[in-house]
Amino acid sequence: MPKPFQKGDPRINRAGRKKDVPNKSTEELRRLLHEFVSANIETLQADIDLLEPKDRLAFVERLLKHILPAPITSLDQLSETDLDILLKKLKNSVK
Repeated sequence: MPKPFQKGDPRINRAGRKKDVPNKSTEELRRLLHEFVSANIETLQADIDLLEPKDRLAFVERLLKHILPAPITSLDQLSETDLDILLKKLKNSVK
């Protein structure tokens, strides 16, 4: 089977995906999951009500990982734009 690219081929993207550009499949999965939950909220609520409290909390915890963004544990995770917004908010709150 021939290879689609040869060494030195100018069509190869050597830079890769730009920083802060989200992975399209991850974003699509999150959107689809959010839509599924929204469309089935009544059925899900009835099923959740049948669970034991510890199982109910475990389910909600697992679900939230897919709906909410991951918490920021380091400023290195923020883009330059996000850092600028954060600095402006901090400066305005000090006044």
